[in-house]
Amino acid sequence: MTTPTVFWEPRVYQGELRELAQVRNDLARDLTGFDPDLVDTLRLCASELHANAARYTDPDRLYGEVIRSLSMPDERTLRLSFSDSGGGGGVPRIPSERTEGEWDRAEGQRGLLLLEHLAREWGHVRLAPWADLGTCVWATFDVDPAAVPTGLRPFVFTD
Repeated sequence: MTTPTVFWEPRVYQGELRELAQVRNDLARDLTGFDPDLVDTLRLCASELHANAARYTDPDRLYGEVIRSLSMPDERTLRLSFSDSGGGGGVPRIPSERTEGEWDRAEGQRGLLLLEHLAREWGHVRLAPWADLGTCVWATFDVDPAAVPTGLRPFVFTD
């Protein structure tokens, strides 16, 4: 794996849905100067990823935190990821053929369909599966290199 062109300092949130407005606001601030449509797309996907991470975060572990990471691994790609603190079980996957009752119970996984259509690619990795330390779900998005704000530093500190 190559060193990212830009790496934003990770942001840590409580694993609760009430954090969604802050997650979206922070992401918009971190991506100031990028194409507004791209920022809106990432904010929408971030909402889904944070909601899923909050659902699978164990509130009794690591204070029930969700970690957001953001980077540009190259000049044409933004990479967004959310990691939960484990204990909730489950593996992120796109829903498949289901009965009506199964669809009702799978409400949280519908956001992955959105991610599937808006991101270039997405995936997940278990964090130390032998200790159930959580899951990281990531997605990459295309960036027009000509539209990248000038003056980005290799490491961006968040406030």
